[in-house]
Amino acid sequence: MCGIVGYIGSRPAREIILNGLKRLEYRGYDSAGMAVTDGDTRVFKCKGRVSDLEEMVMKSGFNGTTGMGHTRWATHGEPNELNAHPQVSYKGNFVVVHNGIIENYARLKKHLQGRGIEFASQTDTEVLANLIEHLYIEGDLTAEQAITLALNRVEGAYGLVIICIRESDKLFAAKKGSPLVIGVGDGENFIASDATPIVEHTQRVIYLNDDDLAIIKKDELLLKTIRVEKIQPVIKEIDLKIGEIDKEGFPHFMLKEIFEQPRAIHDTFRGRVLPDHSGVMLGGLHGVMDTISNAERIIIVGCGTSWHAGLIGEYFFEEYTRIPVEVEYASEFRYRNPVIKKGDIIIAVSQSGETADTLAAVKLAKTKGAMVVGICNVVGSSIPRETDAGVYTHAGPEIGVASTKAFTTQVTVLAMMAFEIGHLKGIISDTFYRELITELVSVPGKIEKALKINEQALELAKIFQNSHNALYLGRGYLFPVALEGALKLKEISYIHAEGYPAAEMKHGPIALIDENMPVVVVATRDDTYDKIINNIQEIKARKGKVIAIVTEGDEIIQKMADYVLEVPGTMAVFSGLLAVIPLQLLSYHIAVLRGCNVDQPRNLAKSVTVE
Repeated sequence: MCGIVGYIGSRPAREIILNGLKRLEYRGYDSAGMAVTDGDTRVFKCKGRVSDLEEMVMKSGFNGTTGMGHTRWATHGEPNELNAHPQVSYKGNFVVVHNGIIENYARLKKHLQGRGIEFASQTDTEVLANLIEHLYIEGDLTAEQAITLALNRVEGAYGLVIICIRESDKLFAAKKGSPLVIGVGDGENFIASDATPIVEHTQRVIYLNDDDLAIIKKDELLLKTIRVEKIQPVIKEIDLKIGEIDKEGFPHFMLKEIFEQPRAIHDTFRGRVLPDHSGVMLGGLHGVMDTISNAERIIIVGCGTSWHAGLIGEYFFEEYTRIPVEVEYASEFRYRNPVIKKGDIIIAVSQSGETADTLAAVKLAKTKGAMVVGICNVVGSSIPRETDAGVYTHAGPEIGVASTKAFTTQVTVLAMMAFEIGHLKGIISDTFYRELITELVSVPGKIEKALKINEQALELAKIFQNSHNALYLGRGYLFPVALEGALKLKEISYIHAEGYPAAEMKHGPIALIDENMPVVVVATRDDTYDKIINNIQEIKARKGKVIAIVTEGDEIIQKMADYVLEVPGTMAVFSGLLAVIPLQLLSYHIAVLRGCNVDQPRNLAKSVTVE
């Protein structure tokens, strides 16, 4: 994925675009570029960060009132200046920034090369730029006509902003499968991959749909489809404060977002839990709860952290609703020709609402006649617009690439769904329903308390920062937490880590255990507590170093483990919400001590909007 920012108006564009790119750098950070026009158009590109681009642009002194910028996460072609965006067409009439993948680029490139057109980069984006240029010149077309015709010939995904040098009083924007939002101002307009870079300028936005083409001037906006059908723009007000996308004194967004979890979970159930704790009302599922309750099967799809949240959801639904559940990687589900029947419920879990594989799984499920429910964080994103019903997590913007509050708020929503369905089916009694909700309401306060181990996690990180491998073990609700803990460690510290069900240790991983292998055991008190004690003893017998996550006041494991991090006690169903906190903190501090870029780990992007 990549970050796109565009501006057209009366103000200097340079600073607006650069500041916007800094806010979007979590979407891609291996190269950056921008184009600015004041009648004359200049393109600036470099390998590296937005700060490197800023130095280049400011040194030039060039500015204008129209422009666009791009921060790249490489797909086609290695990160370098030639492959950075914007890409310029072979005659120089079109300048293009692009997020997505043009799947038939090789065929189009061969066609254009056969007509004598040469290419400077390895990117699929240059193919699109040159296709537009070729149609523009050979067909004697307007820029709009050439762009429309080109977009009807390409296959794949794109979020595009285009400048035509001969029509530099406008920007062209188009979307298919890759998000774009237009910010509507007073005598000025903005374009971005998401709302974060434009929220300081306007709260009024238009979300582009697939196959939309926007022709944007500073005081005019025309919206149509690539089939030249006019569309009436729908302007929405967004509720996003600038403080939500700043670090607010924290050294990294990841740490800020770890500490935001009490607030994020509270916001997730706020207004949904009845004041007397007697029930949960999920407005986004109004009218479909009976259908879900009567389902014969639920399939949860997601990727990465969202898949881990879905695994916990499987435990919730099977225990409290007695509906069979399957949890699928969206990336595999969409290609496996899965058996989906009418009456099946698909729950798609995605922080961004733009995850390409999850979105494709949603569309596949709909063609099979299944009802699709979305659990997403970003209002107005693609998955909520594609699904039949859904629930927003209200976690607030998550900028750090490694998800933290997305995980805990997704788990919170899945829990509320299971409780409401279980109560509706009569599996959960009124009394137990109230107990569950009352305990859920207490979770944010308990997480506040769990966060007080931050300094202890730092000291433990100092001991294990130079480890080469780590093993994470858990049982029941805590097995997916072990998976999530291992993922956090490897994605931000680059230490190889694996999560396993603790009972599976004897079926292979135990061979790895020696005095150099840290083993993180998620062992808060639940029905599997005695079993996990046995697993710890097996590790210690092989001289493994045990880091145990335990319930406050645990004296048994305290004596057995080498190191212990305590969290407050809670009902087993909520144990993952608390046990994951020390794992997040431990991963964060290890990564910082190793000198890793915590918010922007190598090779990763926040949301995978391309295959």
